[in-house]
Amino acid sequence: MTTPVPYQVVRRESETADTATVALRPVGTALPSFRPGQFAMLYAFGVGEIPVSVSEIRPAAEGLVHTIRAVGAVSDALHGLQPGSAVGVRGPFGTDWELPAGGGRDLLIVAGGIGLAPLRPVVVDAITEPDRYGQVNVLIGSRSPDDLLYRAEIGHWSTETAAHVAVTVDRPDDHWPGEVGMVTTLLHRARFRPPDSMAFVCGPEPMIRATARDLVHQGVPAERIRVSLERNMRCATGHCGHCQLGPVLVCRDGPVLGWDRAEPLLATREL
Repeated sequence: MTTPVPYQVVRRESETADTATVALRPVGTALPSFRPGQFAMLYAFGVGEIPVSVSEIRPAAEGLVHTIRAVGAVSDALHGLQPGSAVGVRGPFGTDWELPAGGGRDLLIVAGGIGLAPLRPVVVDAITEPDRYGQVNVLIGSRSPDDLLYRAEIGHWSTETAAHVAVTVDRPDDHWPGEVGMVTTLLHRARFRPPDSMAFVCGPEPMIRATARDLVHQGVPAERIRVSLERNMRCATGHCGHCQLGPVLVCRDGPVLGWDRAEPLLATREL
């Protein structure tokens, strides 16, 4: 879909001081169903549009859910939308996480910062259909306790499911009881069999590189480490070239790629 269709904000929840989750419902004909990892182009009328991954999977007629951090003019406008506001939506675009259909593989879901939003559908799938998987690990890194997304949900994942959930922050406050440091520090406590594992990683590029390389070192096959790049995407159709990464146009060929394909691209300076 290249022409925005109208959706309406039906719910808005503040996650942090600069991040909100908005639920959108189609005004008329709904867009096709999205898959976990795919993104929509959200258009703030009179301002512009940006790509935003879906943070919850719903039937198409029930609409879309996105978590938006205010970091620029368009995201500021979308972040400030209230129930009843109109927004234009294009999509679905991009590749998905390619969750395994079965086989009992162990899962490592590793998120840094706002990267938890695109991974949230993977977590929900894994904890609601545990018989499809082996051990499920949810490892989350945040700049500070105040920047942590979905705090109530993380508490539920930790106490009410069989998943191994761990959280670390870079800058703790006086009340933080948990781990401190990069999210890679949590890998040593994860429960997984490297040859029979699949990993999903999203966050800042340095975090993605460090996590993926650590997992490969531990024996997880590179082709079973899926990473979401979401780098400089602008048009979503592969025409403008802003998201070009060597031979890859991230909006068209990604944003989710196997590490076997992404690693040589990210390892090349200034590519």
